[in-house]
Amino acid sequence: MAIKLDSIFESFNKNVIFKDKTGLQIDYVPKEIPYRDHEINQIASILAPLLRGERPSNLFLYGKTGTGKTLSIKYVMDNLLKRINQNSKFKLRIKYINCKLKKVSDTEYRILAEIIKKLDGEIPITGLPTEAVYNKFIDIVDSEKQTLVLVLDEIDQTIKKITDNFLYNLTRLNSELSKAKISVVGISNDLTFLDEIDPRVKSSLSEEEIIFPPYNAVQLSEILKKRADDVFKEGVVQEGVIEKCAAYAAREHGDARRALDLLRIAGELAERESSNKINVKHIDEANNKIEKDKILETIRTGPKQFQVALYSIIKLSERKKSPQKSLSDNAKENLVFTSEIYQYYQSLCARNNFEALTQRRVNDIIHELEMFGIINVRIISKGRGGRMSEIKLAISENLIDKSKKIIEDSFQFK
Repeated sequence: MAIKLDSIFESFNKNVIFKDKTGLQIDYVPKEIPYRDHEINQIASILAPLLRGERPSNLFLYGKTGTGKTLSIKYVMDNLLKRINQNSKFKLRIKYINCKLKKVSDTEYRILAEIIKKLDGEIPITGLPTEAVYNKFIDIVDSEKQTLVLVLDEIDQTIKKITDNFLYNLTRLNSELSKAKISVVGISNDLTFLDEIDPRVKSSLSEEEIIFPPYNAVQLSEILKKRADDVFKEGVVQEGVIEKCAAYAAREHGDARRALDLLRIAGELAERESSNKINVKHIDEANNKIEKDKILETIRTGPKQFQVALYSIIKLSERKKSPQKSLSDNAKENLVFTSEIYQYYQSLCARNNFEALTQRRVNDIIHELEMFGIINVRIISKGRGGRMSEIKLAISENLIDKSKKIIEDSFQFK
């Protein structure tokens, strides 16, 4: 065993693939962001009043995953902070929070506690009334003359899990501040989530909106070439690798993040097999690895009730799919609702002598499925009729079939 380990470690010490892997990490901010000049200029124009100590309009950035939203706002914010530091007349604080992180957006209390923590304050994890947490937040922010910009990434996750009152309360806090000012930058993959919130909340936001279009295959190729020059040693990336990588990502709604992940994993796979080149086959292997590792392993190792709930969604979606309809009609038909899922889930449990969970627990599982990227959940407001969740499978047909087979192999459904 020791001899085998030595040979593995020695091969990695040679490091013939990577020059500097930093450029492929998720939190890397490059000096230049290709094909986002227009969006970056828009962000800079909207936030420029910060340089005069003024509070800018609240800003919302929309676009699919990997379209450069977070990268662009961080780029502009870094440049703003450099200028502010050179001119100390105004104090600017920018705090970034990813609302999709577990135990951050579950409750209004938790997200406020996370913001307070970012501001170097302290708050117990639980135990205080929410009003007391708001008061603590106001005390910290208003302790000096400053402008606070809260960058809330995946902000739609917070609205889905708690209520839109959080946004309303946050924007109304400015009326209670005497020294400080607060501005909100929201980032969302869901272009329509603000359409469903209370009109008075939307009015209080007074927001500016910028939409980030997906990258096409040509743009993705250029982005990958720039990164590859910095990341890999000369001559490592073979012909066709960049193009194949870009083509895979372009099919996934122009996701640059996925393209960079594919390139990184392809390099790691080449390194593990002691190859001194990255070939097209490594991109294919990396794509398969990402798909299988992220989705199928989650389903294969998931608890029984997790699998049964997902199986219920898959079967309901299949029932609503009609080959005679257009793609757009099918997209609408494939939508299922939490009440339908629970009814099917209950009947499936009854037929197979499984112990059925409560609807609340099944709803928790639905949120877990969304967190893993297996489904998309959209909250629909019914006015006085309350709110309901509209659910659609977010994985490819190929993965749906494989997921269904994994679950059916685990059970003998009746």
